[in-house]
Amino acid sequence: MSRPPASKKGWLAHYSELVAAWRRKNPQDGEDAMQDAVVGMLENGFIAVENPRGYLARSTSNGLVDRYRRRSAIDFQPLEELDEAEHPTVQDSQTSLYTKELLDALMAALEELPPSCQKVYIRHRLEGWSHAEIAADMGISRSMVEKHMNRALLHIHERLQKYSPY
Repeated sequence: MSRPPASKKGWLAHYSELVAAWRRKNPQDGEDAMQDAVVGMLENGFIAVENPRGYLARSTSNGLVDRYRRRSAIDFQPLEELDEAEHPTVQDSQTSLYTKELLDALMAALEELPPSCQKVYIRHRLEGWSHAEIAADMGISRSMVEKHMNRALLHIHERLQKYSPY
């Protein structure tokens, strides 16, 4: 027995309720993320959504996380693009030794990971590729790229914990 499709009126009622809630929780981005979720739902065919309220709530939450990640991403410029005067310098031998030790620990932690996790970590963190670019290049889903990245980050965090100042 098939379920009747969700009516347009139904999801609109949820939209109004959820927009008000997201406006209170996150006045800056809540409404924008909610509108993005609705656009996504409509582009994919809202009739296929069995639980419009749940879909809109989860999509909005995911949209806010994505916005936060984009804002907090660290901009970096490859060393090769910096002028010679802008290159970082080491002041003393102790700093140099610490840096080498930390780099060796990072390399050892990376080598402990499966090749796919290594590749995702290096491309994303060191080469600046997006998750979508990595997924397309490796022929895997974006979700799998995120899983590989999370695994790599957790592993590296555990292995480099002794170098953390906190």
